[in-house]
Amino acid sequence: MAAGERVLLLGQSGSGKSTLLAMLCGTVPVQSGQVHVAGQDLAQMSGAARDRLRAEQIGVIFQQFNLLPFGSVLDNILLPLSFAPARRAKVKDPRGTAAALCEALGLPVAILSKQAAKLSVGQQQRVAVARALIGAPQVIVADEPTSALDADTQAAFLDLLFDQVAQTKAGLLMVSHDARLADRFDRVVHLSDIAVSTQEAL
Repeated sequence: MAAGERVLLLGQSGSGKSTLLAMLCGTVPVQSGQVHVAGQDLAQMSGAARDRLRAEQIGVIFQQFNLLPFGSVLDNILLPLSFAPARRAKVKDPRGTAAALCEALGLPVAILSKQAAKLSVGQQQRVAVARALIGAPQVIVADEPTSALDADTQAAFLDLLFDQVAQTKAGLLMVSHDARLADRFDRVVHLSDIAVSTQEAL
């Protein structure tokens, strides 16, 4: 995956999309073959090394958002910086950076002090995006982030996500079962076309 490239991984429910994402993020060990992320082969790395790589180089937007429900929006956005010194070093003003991300994603700055559990689903989604983007990781991985959205909201959300990713020149890998999204991406990979022996690189 080139810097700034937008890749869509298409596959039906139960086809293994989440398992593949877990392998790419280093949470599931690679049993055979090679998986390259940010120039490193995950199959040759220890569990601790994969954890460090994921924290520093991969921003993840989970399908269920996985926000800390009783934490503030600010706490949630800044959470990755607690585990990633290199990302933290890029953020000179954590609160200011979080506020700027919120504004760019259409959220009021006042929301930073609000408890995550009290947000609407749309607000939670955007906070999850801000959390993935902070500290400018090389790769953003999004697991079905538009699955619960209607067509208009889906298009608006993708516009926001693409704009933010473009600003940091991060590669974007988004998983979906919706083939209608294909035209909006630079490259489309069908899970059914990936053989076990295929070497895929991010």
